[in-house]
Amino acid sequence: MSTVTVRAAAKINLRLGVGPVRDDGYHPLMTVYQAIGVYDDVTVTASPAWEVAVDPVGAVDVSAVPLEETNIALRAGRLLAAHHGIDAAARVSIAKGIPVAGGMAGGSADAAATLVALDRLWDLGTPDDELLAIAAELGSDVPFALLGGTALGTSRGELVEAVADVGSWWWVAVPSAAGLSTATVYAEHDRLGLGDSQLLPQALLDALATGSVEALAATLANDLEQAALSLRPDLAAPRDAGLAAGALAMLLSGSGPTWLALCRDHEHAHRVREALADAGFADPVAAPGPVAGAHVVEYA
Repeated sequence: MSTVTVRAAAKINLRLGVGPVRDDGYHPLMTVYQAIGVYDDVTVTASPAWEVAVDPVGAVDVSAVPLEETNIALRAGRLLAAHHGIDAAARVSIAKGIPVAGGMAGGSADAAATLVALDRLWDLGTPDDELLAIAAELGSDVPFALLGGTALGTSRGELVEAVADVGSWWWVAVPSAAGLSTATVYAEHDRLGLGDSQLLPQALLDALATGSVEALAATLANDLEQAALSLRPDLAAPRDAGLAAGALAMLLSGSGPTWLALCRDHEHAHRVREALADAGFADPVAAPGPVAGAHVVEYA
């Protein structure tokens, strides 16, 4: 194959419990991830040298995505080549539909997609456990981007295990024009001295296992919400607008600033999306969850 395209989904955190910072500088996490239907497509092509290109899908602002060595997709490719001891390079082209610096792990999705795409392009057949280990070197959310679905994340989030989820959930993502730095939000969390909530509520697992949207709405929580609102008080506006539009619950996505409105079903999600758009919030998008992790796609 001369070109391979892989699709990877945005992640949200149904529950994000953050512990006190560890000696290695990371915070221990207890999180329940879910992959939702907002995507980046990564296409890799054999090339004599590494290069990356990023194009927006819709109104996504890609101006802050690095196009040099620090790009996480390029780092993923180099790590995979080094793991197999091969001298190879590729052009990595990213069609970005996941908001940048939006708390939805778009960079992690790109890294996971690049690993899968290059593994196929170079016909490496890397075992799953080795891909997950490489992914964990790249970032805390990258292993989940490979796995997809709904999963428990522990340690710094890189240890993932699928959890039972029979639901067909619908969300409305409300992006923000300005991104938020994950590191800055964690630093604000520490500055505020916010508590340690490392326990996983059984009620959340029960809601997923039974498919009860009302029960899920009652158990959503994000320890970083207060820190994000401290840094960006304006983020209260989309939260309040989502509730006014009829969302069952509003959930900050990761470190923010994107908000997720939990809805009853597809029809309800589109009503909430339209209400938010009418209220002046740009580009809200309805998306289902859970969806698959990074996977090869073919265009007819």
